[in-house]
Amino acid sequence: MTTALRRRMDEELQLRGMRPRTRKTYLYAVLRFAEFHHQRPDQLDREDVRAYLVHLVEERQLSSSSINQSLCALRFFYVEVLRRPEVMEGFRSPKKRSRRLPVVLSRPELARLFKAAGTDLKYQSLWMTIYSAGLRVGEARALHVPDIDSEAMQIRVREGKGDHQRLVMLSERLLGQLRRFWEVYRASTWLFYGSEKERPLHIRSIQRRFQQDLARADVTRPATVHSLRHSFATHLLEQGTPLPYIQALLGHRSLSSTMIYARVRRTGATRVQSPLEGIPGESITSLP
Repeated sequence: MTTALRRRMDEELQLRGMRPRTRKTYLYAVLRFAEFHHQRPDQLDREDVRAYLVHLVEERQLSSSSINQSLCALRFFYVEVLRRPEVMEGFRSPKKRSRRLPVVLSRPELARLFKAAGTDLKYQSLWMTIYSAGLRVGEARALHVPDIDSEAMQIRVREGKGDHQRLVMLSERLLGQLRRFWEVYRASTWLFYGSEKERPLHIRSIQRRFQQDLARADVTRPATVHSLRHSFATHLLEQGTPLPYIQALLGHRSLSSTMIYARVRRTGATRVQSPLEGIPGESITSLP
């Protein structure tokens, strides 16, 4: 968000008697919305708002009150600041929901999914990257080419929850896949760029394509892109990986009061094998 736009929104908030804490919360919520899309918020539309709210529900799994807070901030921005009420029409405050068990894809289902995306090397590589390293979709689309460290066999995750960076393992099989992908797409900055190399894949495109590939793979369960991350964690547990390693690789908050975020050290990140290695299918030979 530009300085002028931020100032304008803050002035509108003050004119309506909003408290300093509320003003700060609203401004931050719109900033996060813009950062998620890597674009100015006044250049985004209704579908972008919808995609962001889906992200908050499915991937970040925020509480109803937190989602409603972001919704109120966006409604204020578009209705009161930009005078574009049509952008927010139809969006309602979410009901308080019970916590459901995550959808976990089986290894055969994952194999079919990767195969279903095989006609498009970009999306096949994206699904394999998210699953192989347990990434959130926002983290995967924010990857830069240098984040793939083939020497240390690690991936640097830049846009983790809470703006924390972490290191995760780089699967040998994934490295081979990404080398094939790079030979075709020649990414320079964003690893998974969209229609222009200067911008990452649009979140709407990712969500829509995932549902298409699920259908092609004959997976009927209500899975989302985030199900790949859930599957990563579940399959690591099944392999006998210690829970503290999984927490670190996912970048989760620790249950211990002495830890806020778990970080992965170089030794720890390379000690755990990615579950991608156990997915059925032909192994991919790394390019020189």
